[in-house]
Amino acid sequence: MPTSRSYRDSCAIARALDVVGERWALLVVRELLLAPQRFSELRRALPHVSSNLLADRLRELEDKGVIHRPAPTEGPRAYELTERGRKLEPILMALSDWGMDAPQPPPPSSLSATSVLIFLQRAARPDPAAPPTSCRLELEGRVWTVRLASGRVEVQPGEPATAAASLRTEPMTLSALLTDPATLDTACADGSATVVGDLSAIDRLLRAVTEPWPSGDQPAATQERHSEVAVPHSR
Repeated sequence: MPTSRSYRDSCAIARALDVVGERWALLVVRELLLAPQRFSELRRALPHVSSNLLADRLRELEDKGVIHRPAPTEGPRAYELTERGRKLEPILMALSDWGMDAPQPPPPSSLSATSVLIFLQRAARPDPAAPPTSCRLELEGRVWTVRLASGRVEVQPGEPATAAASLRTEPMTLSALLTDPATLDTACADGSATVVGDLSAIDRLLRAVTEPWPSGDQPAATQERHSEVAVPHSR
């Protein structure tokens, strides 16, 4: 059943936690940052939550105006963030930065496609002088367009209009490749990753995280942070 618990504290922090402080609530928000998702997709992205508990969190977040379900054009209705829910993004990114130094969870652990794509989008700094390049990325059966342009990486759901290369893999493998791009050939050889098209385009994408191009519009401290960035999971 959805919870109605409250801290009964008038502080704005406590009132915010009354809305999104329940277990799994913020991870649901994380999963919706890049694209709407159906219940089955959220269940797959969060394998350690029960269906009943996930349904409760979704109802609570919907009742509190954090998410909503527009009328579908076809198939089941997907959940997406409201304008108010979207305002949680910088809070989640700050939590991500803070959590980089936290210990890894005990196995078996999971890593969602959205999680690793958010990291990729934030951490990658490709050469701003290089021509724009689009790659097709397929994770867990869902396709994403990853565009490298103007020294940044942008991730969007759906098929690219054109792509220099396509990479199909799993989130954990992509995370490992972002840690060590030199293992791409090995991953292709053992079948954990499949590349079609220009292999160098995928290599450039991966190395934009481990070998970031210094960005002139970033503070020096931020440049240094990107040079020592760690992916959320590597194994």
